[in-house]
Amino acid sequence: MNRILENAVVRLLRERPFYGQFLLGFRREEAGGAHPLGVTIRAGVPVLAVNGEKFAPLAASVQEGLLEHAIRHVLHLHMARRKGRNRHDWDIACDLAINPSILNLPDDAPLPSAYHQPEGLAAEEYYARLTSPFDTGNLEGSGIGNASRDTGGHAGPGNGEIPRLTGITVDDHTLWDESDSTPLRLAEEVVRGMVREALRACDGEVPADVREIVDGFLAPSPIPWRQVLRQFMATAGRVGRQTTWSQEHRRFEHLTPGIRKRHRLNLLVGIDVSDSTNAPELREEFARELVRIARGGDTQITVLYANSRIQHIASLKGSGVTVESYHGGGFTDLRPVFDYARTIHPRPAAVIYLTDGFGEAPETMEFPTLWVLTREGEKPVPWGVELRLDV
Repeated sequence: MNRILENAVVRLLRERPFYGQFLLGFRREEAGGAHPLGVTIRAGVPVLAVNGEKFAPLAASVQEGLLEHAIRHVLHLHMARRKGRNRHDWDIACDLAINPSILNLPDDAPLPSAYHQPEGLAAEEYYARLTSPFDTGNLEGSGIGNASRDTGGHAGPGNGEIPRLTGITVDDHTLWDESDSTPLRLAEEVVRGMVREALRACDGEVPADVREIVDGFLAPSPIPWRQVLRQFMATAGRVGRQTTWSQEHRRFEHLTPGIRKRHRLNLLVGIDVSDSTNAPELREEFARELVRIARGGDTQITVLYANSRIQHIASLKGSGVTVESYHGGGFTDLRPVFDYARTIHPRPAAVIYLTDGFGEAPETMEFPTLWVLTREGEKPVPWGVELRLDV
């Protein structure tokens, strides 16, 4: 299966470089279920889940069409915008918004024409036009009429003025439930970083049908960096929840493992003190925000001041913490901070690194990572979430 997926990605890299490069930023997983693949953003990490038994028999062109379909969902943040809506109807509305301009999708892919709707609308517009205003009681399925499918894969108009929003999606949208672990603002920054990385890798070549949305991500972020930092740390805390059979689940007793929460959120923060990031006002502003976070909750923050090696280690915990000012000079090597992260116990829930990004970094990393970059900095590797600190 890995070889088949790799071949599909290589074809995208050759034929549609932006999509191929964007796809390289996903974590890949094996999946089951009835669909060939699905995508989501889980705890700040984009995930591509592929069912090999369903994906492998498809024609190469259909495989590429499905991958493009999945990428479009992430570019539009469809999974993060579903909250509070009927899930089935929102899922179909999202497919209607992106499918018309994608070639080689499966024959039963939902299209606006099946619902007597024009092309080119946003998911919210299709949802408003096709979902009954009274369909608010059940958020799991379609609340309109009979959910059976006709031979073409979609139901025609119902007895009322609104066509029945029946049918199925071509990818697995049940994974979208996992996106609840990522706040919308943080998801925006995750995708913004992926877009920038893909553009750098393909020399700015972007398909015309996503040019507008890509340009939107290239505009300066309207999201305050402090908000993104706090949301990332909150997400790291949720990832830190663990199941345990030594404690019964409150609702399901002995049938389900309970949840044991970490009493303290352990974070590792790297601060680049090389000559290339010698910006005291930027470091001080970032450090002040770390102090506010450490004072405001039960959080243990270990700070590593590093250039080509770790120069100094400090700990922030409790209400009386202060921050030191430190300058190490020299050049940057980002690897020592991550090497240190693997050695400490308990292991950190996440790594946050303030740097310009110009240095060697690990090819992969098991810790959720937030790259806090200087104004002119560059994300050093595809993995991790990018945040630009504009102070």
